[in-house]
Amino acid sequence: MLWLSDEHGPAPMIVARHGVPWTRIRAGKLHGVGGLRQLRSAFEMACGTARALWLMARRRPDLLFTTGGYAAVPTLLAAWLRRVPIVVYFPDIEPAASVKFALRLAERAAVTVEEALACVPAGKGEVVGYPLRDEVRRWERGAAREALGLPQEAKVLLVFGGSQGARSLNRAVAANIRPLLEMAHVVHLCGAGREAECGARAALPVELQARYHPYAYLHERMGAALAAADLVVARSGASTLGELPYFGLPAVLVPYPYAWRYQSVNAAWLAARGAAVVVEDGEIEAKIVPLVGELLADTARLQAMREAARSLAREDAALRLAQLLQAVARRQGSSVEGGGR
Repeated sequence: MLWLSDEHGPAPMIVARHGVPWTRIRAGKLHGVGGLRQLRSAFEMACGTARALWLMARRRPDLLFTTGGYAAVPTLLAAWLRRVPIVVYFPDIEPAASVKFALRLAERAAVTVEEALACVPAGKGEVVGYPLRDEVRRWERGAAREALGLPQEAKVLLVFGGSQGARSLNRAVAANIRPLLEMAHVVHLCGAGREAECGARAALPVELQARYHPYAYLHERMGAALAAADLVVARSGASTLGELPYFGLPAVLVPYPYAWRYQSVNAAWLAARGAAVVVEDGEIEAKIVPLVGELLADTARLQAMREAARSLAREDAALRLAQLLQAVARRQGSSVEGGGR
């Protein structure tokens, strides 16, 4: 296995942590840019495609698996030219532009929920759910709270904006830290490099300091934070479609306003099924205290949201996705042996 991506974002760091070999493929954003930036991006794409073609000629892969992103475009082109089968998995309900491009070249496409099949060419799509790592799935509430130093019977609010954090959520917590701590223990994931945006524990009254638990990110213990929480305030990236249902976790979702509409669609899908409440990014600082207080105080509503979220879980998602990949790879192997490639 070889992971191909550009050098931006958390992916290279994450795959390195798991011992997966990684190499850079140059790419550039073509959509929404102009002038010299577009010319430079086109050059980067050409270089990336040439590099991907060389790698495929050398390694002779049976399959290309992609989740999209503009950095995937050169590799997709190379795979298509080399007649390497392509399987796309897009975890959001609506695909990004790069995924729409990948779908035209792909042999099969895996999606998280039934509604996403409307975006897939007929006959290519399969619903698998959202795969979660074993290190996330393994946590249960009691052990998770013990690992994070949280009282077993306390109310716990989890606030996070992904591995890179979310400035508006950090500001909402910092501006309202005292009333939030009076209602619950707060596990606050600020994001790598954003530690200064966490509320200052030293400025809190002594009795509240122990109720505030700030982290940059939790990596292997992210599952513990999810399992320990009674309520989450978070962005609505694709992982929410898997993590919140698996843990039966009620949510206040704050879609990132600059990511086209993907997060808004994810949040609306969960809210329509009773598992979440949606708040606009510009309103979260003013609404976080009354909304969190209302939800934590309403035991019946919170339980109904838990049950609604849990009903959406697909616990065999990783297995189903692996089986799809194996099936396509086996067909490719048979084709090669039969001289069909």
